[in-house]
Amino acid sequence: MSRALRIFLAAAILFGSVMSLSAAENAPLARGTAITDPDLLRKLDQSDALSISRLLQPERNANVPLTSDQLFASLPQLKEIPPAIDAEFDRYIAQHKQASPSETTGVGEGFDVELFDRANLKSANTSFVLAGIINRMDRAYVSEESCGEVRLIYRLARFERKPDGGSTATRLPMTFNLVMKARDARQMDAGGKPITCAEVARRWLGNGDWQGLIGSRTAPYDAMIDRIETNIQISISPKSALHDFRSDYLLKVFKYDAASKVFVESTLENQIDRDRILADDTLRRDFKAWLLAPANLREFDRGTVLIPEQYLAKAAVAPTPSGLDASTMQPEFGMMQGEGKGEGKGNPVFTDDDVVGALKQAAARGIAMENIRSVAGFQRRLNDVTCSGCHQTRGIGGFHFPGVDWLTENASNATIVPASPHFVGDQLRRRDILTAFATDKHPDFSRGFASRPQTRGSRELAGTEYQDGWGAHCSLQNEGSGTADKSFTSWTCAKGLTCQAAAASSRIGMCFIKTR
Repeated sequence: MSRALRIFLAAAILFGSVMSLSAAENAPLARGTAITDPDLLRKLDQSDALSISRLLQPERNANVPLTSDQLFASLPQLKEIPPAIDAEFDRYIAQHKQASPSETTGVGEGFDVELFDRANLKSANTSFVLAGIINRMDRAYVSEESCGEVRLIYRLARFERKPDGGSTATRLPMTFNLVMKARDARQMDAGGKPITCAEVARRWLGNGDWQGLIGSRTAPYDAMIDRIETNIQISISPKSALHDFRSDYLLKVFKYDAASKVFVESTLENQIDRDRILADDTLRRDFKAWLLAPANLREFDRGTVLIPEQYLAKAAVAPTPSGLDASTMQPEFGMMQGEGKGEGKGNPVFTDDDVVGALKQAAARGIAMENIRSVAGFQRRLNDVTCSGCHQTRGIGGFHFPGVDWLTENASNATIVPASPHFVGDQLRRRDILTAFATDKHPDFSRGFASRPQTRGSRELAGTEYQDGWGAHCSLQNEGSGTADKSFTSWTCAKGLTCQAAAASSRIGMCFIKTR
């Protein structure tokens, strides 16, 4: 095992806080919302049934998944992905060199910041293995026609031959998500009518066969494919006398262009381009006006806002670890009053008065806020509505779904959970939406903050780290240390626990056992 991977796993255990639980213990929560059975995932991967190459090139006759070098060389749909990733690495290195011009600090071999080895993407010894299938019909508000999404999560792994003829497999810190539409509009039911969202939801809740869950195998997949999302641990910086441990995760999105049949670099959903907005007064003014408009503020509060592309970035770097308080988290550091250094300080996009005024205007129009009831609530949502901010919140390192590790010798008894506390805590909300679809009811697509799950009245998570148990995120101000913030009044701890400061935050702590 490489030094980089050992550090990655140590960080995962440290920041994930659910790594000691088994996948089986969380299986009931994911019923109908995810496929995480290691034996099934192994079969689907090794049979080439759901490999990336098979889905993007179904006419292939081979029944063995392609290695990384073959994948990018033989599938023209992927041709723009490697150079786009290379460009982000070059920018990242240049920025670090500019920030750390010293001869003893920098990025890459011989320096304290170790880069992900890009050679792994062009190697005959690596390949992407299927690590999970996730139902995201809770995202049907983005496109009602497609009934939401299904995400096939692949994890990069390196395979090495042993002297006895066998091989060893090592998972590398990169995921490759093929995002497909949840419904194929061309697929018909037994009566010759188009498959409905209700039928798709019933299949998932009924644990139907995998083919029925991701569309027809006889129809071409072009109409089902939406995009590819990549997440790479671009660098790690081990703890030293000069700095604490840090790892950075590069997030990219490539939309599928059906006309050219190529995945093209795209903006990340709701990933606010902070630097560009702060540098452009017109863009700054327009973005503030757009987000604070009552109708948009309502969707922002509900977590269903779709920010226009002109305000978004095509890449994001999420650093780990991050603080519990939104004011210390990237990428929106500097967009609120009193935050940041340099460029954004003293000239924020949003002032406290802006937010208070917008909340009053919304209330005057009869718009009730579910989450954002204060400046601090607005600030937290401004962070966790973004890709990078969400990945920083209750993630395992920089991932929310590192995936099932069926490469181990006894995958059925694996003790590492495939998902983060945020992912696990969100399953109740996702299942509630599936149930609404299945019973022909209009789903409630709203979501709470990433730190605390929206329980929808269920008590399944009560007393656990996901809601109010040991390790849950809570409001320090509820403990009498000040006036309770209206955005976090429900962030309390279970009986026998108290909210205690766990990081440099005046608002958010963690539930721990009471001490004298």
